[in-house]
Amino acid sequence: MTVLTDRDGVPFPPIRRLGPEDQRRCVALSLDRGWSPEETKWSLLLEEAEAFGIDAPDAGPAVGPGVGLAGAVVLARYRPDLASVGMMLVAGRYSRRGLGKALMTHLLAHVGRATVTLFATDAGRPLYTKLGFRVVRASASFVGGFRPVAGAARGARGGAGTRPATDADMRAILRIDKAAFGADRGYLLRRLPAFAERIRVLETDDGITGYASAWRNGNVAVIGPVVAATGTDARRLITDLAAEVRGPVRLDLDPDRPELPEWAVNRGLEPVSRTTVMVHGAWPSRGDHDRLFTPISVALA
Repeated sequence: MTVLTDRDGVPFPPIRRLGPEDQRRCVALSLDRGWSPEETKWSLLLEEAEAFGIDAPDAGPAVGPGVGLAGAVVLARYRPDLASVGMMLVAGRYSRRGLGKALMTHLLAHVGRATVTLFATDAGRPLYTKLGFRVVRASASFVGGFRPVAGAARGARGGAGTRPATDADMRAILRIDKAAFGADRGYLLRRLPAFAERIRVLETDDGITGYASAWRNGNVAVIGPVVAATGTDARRLITDLAAEVRGPVRLDLDPDRPELPEWAVNRGLEPVSRTTVMVHGAWPSRGDHDRLFTPISVALA
């Protein structure tokens, strides 16, 4: 078994399970890599998902330069045979020491034969490819000040309209999401009312047929998930959510799907980064993915 060490030859501690008490360290790790703090997202993931980390050799109770986490990764389970990976981070001062590979190898052993998905950056893709992940599709982040259609009325249009979600709508949201995603994400979605800044549902004569949420990542309002029967319905949900939030809006979209990317650009958003969705293991047919327009987060493929 290879013992991983820092550049001074000091061995890293074993990989351990992270919990809510590690939030400050996780935030510091995000900042170390130039990410936004993402405190709200870390709070959700550390409480509801499975996070693993490696302490820095000089880690202590304080959080600051030279202490804290050397690396971290988060696993979200949806079924015994399906999970996703996100927030794979290694502190800059410990890069190229094998920590990323160690964390991912640990995680894959932990899930056994389950299919695992993730959003890969260009920097991370070579590692994931070596570990047996393959590309499924592309993803692009569209960010900007959202421009609504001039004169467009919010609310009911074409027999359907959106409204703020209520606690009574959660059963319908869970039903719609499970049918589209092909697995139960209820343990995460039940946290949406506390996690998200806004949630809206799309209602027709047949009842609730779609939903979307907007949550805060720094000064940007991330709109996701967006689950709807059609692209028209998805655009209605996004437009009404964007009208309620402050600052720039972010949509994580499949750039090869026709319904939203060009529309997003016409509404003032620009593609600012690209990732690839990758999968490890079997990729069976599940759910109705045509109804999934944006993820909850790129940390939750």
